[in-house]
This record gives sequence, C-alpha cells and structure tokens, in this order.
Amino acid sequence: MTRIARHLARGNPLDLAGFALFGLLCLTAAFGPLLVAHDPLATDAAAMLQPPSARHWFGTDQIGRDILARVVVAARLDLLIAAGAVGLSMVAGSIMGAFIGYRGGWADVVVSRLVDVMMAFPLFVLAMALVAALGNSVANVVYATAIVNLPFYIRLARAEVRLRRDLGYVEAARVGGAGDGRILMRHLVPNIAAPLVIQGSVNLGWAVLNAAGLSFLGLGVRPPAAEWGIMVAEGVRFIASGQWWIATFPGLALMLAVLAFNLLGDALRDLLDPRLRT
Repeated sequence: MTRIARHLARGNPLDLAGFALFGLLCLTAAFGPLLVAHDPLATDAAAMLQPPSARHWFGTDQIGRDILARVVVAARLDLLIAAGAVGLSMVAGSIMGAFIGYRGGWADVVVSRLVDVMMAFPLFVLAMALVAALGNSVANVVYATAIVNLPFYIRLARAEVRLRRDLGYVEAARVGGAGDGRILMRHLVPNIAAPLVIQGSVNLGWAVLNAAGLSFLGLGVRPPAAEWGIMVAEGVRFIASGQWWIATFPGLALMLAVLAFNLLGDALRDLLDPRLRT
C-alpha cells in the first residue's frame, strides 16, 4: 500500500483520479442505501415529475420516486452484476487459456477457433441472444455477460502462457518433477495475473454498460428495481417534454462508473507493468 500511495503521489494524476472514483463507487455501493433519505421504491402521486430541489436533489420520476435514492441504490446492483460477470469470466477464461497455451495440440486449435467464432459476433448482440434464450433475470444477465467476456481472457492467458512455458523457471520445475497441473497453477498462472487483472478492470466498465444496455432494452433487470439502465429507459420518453433529470442523472452515474473503471485499468497498468515502473 505504501508503494501504491508513493506512486500515485508522484505519478499521473489520472491514476489517482481512477482510484478515487473507484473508491467512491465502492463506498456508494456498500453504504449508499443506508444513507439515502427516501425509499427508492416508494411512490408519491403528489410529487410526480418534480425537478431537482432541496427536498429531492435529483428530482422525482413519473410516479414520484426519488431519483437520487434510486441512483445510489442502483450502484450496488450494477456493480455486483459487473463484478460477478467479470469474476466468472476471468477465472474460467484464464484457466482455459492457460491450459491450451501450455499444452497446445488439438485442444488449442479447437478452443481458439471457437473463440474466433465468438469474437466474430457483436458481443452485445450475443449477450442479448443469450439472455433471451436463458430467461430474463439478474443471474442470467451475469452468466451472459461472463460468457461474452470469456474470449478476452482465453486469448490473453493463452498468449502469456505461450511466451513463458519454455522459460528457465518452468523447465526447472519440470525437471524437479512437477506435473503439468502444478506448473500451471503454481508457476505460470501467478506470473500472468497482472495483465489479467488489468484486463478485468477494463472489462468491468464494459460489463456495467452491458448490464445497463440489456435493462434498457427490457432484457435485463426488471422494474421496479433500481438499476441505471432501467432508469434511463424510463426517462427517455420524458426528455422531449422537458423532464430531463429523469434520464440525465442515472446516465451520468453510468458514465462515471465506466470512466472510473477505464482510469483504474490505466492506473493498474502503470503499477503492475515492470516496463512502465522503470
């Protein structure tokens, strides 16, 4: 932690901004629902479509719900979906990619061609098809987002392991009697963790966008749950009539989340890449 703080103090200020925004998002997701003054699901017919004010800082929506409360509460759901999807795809994709990169042969050829086929499709369209096939639920949004993220980790892990599988420390472990599984799990996978973590931090932003986009189209989280994509979808039809705040504030929250994860990815690259550290 001391090294990280020292690097941020003298390094790129955008790295510090990335960690700060990421910390703010995590704090909002963890403690925000406990701090909001209004129930995010409570309706109030007398307060419908009110603009931002001292009572409702972000205004109210078409059925009188407080938008600030809904934006804050939605952070937990959106970040949990993104973290769950990226975690699943990172673990599964890293193991698959490391295995085929180490062993090569027919498994490498088959999995690589399957990854090429997946990458040939627009990933968001593929996620839409998977959710439509699996069913409209939060769990299926996580699974669909994890599946379409798999190619990133398979390709990255495969390439990194192929670069390292014949290095001296791997040969030493092999001569020492270590089996393939031990070499992969004890020597190769830990040494490719840095690029995988960087890729994961960037994919978190895409996963948030993916979840919000599916909800916007009616394929993700279902109303009346507080979720940024649903809120933007509900607010779009009111923009022409002047109620801009309904879609604007959840859209800004979504933008800040994606920006935070992209800046975090850059900061982690600066911290973990030895070429940049020197």
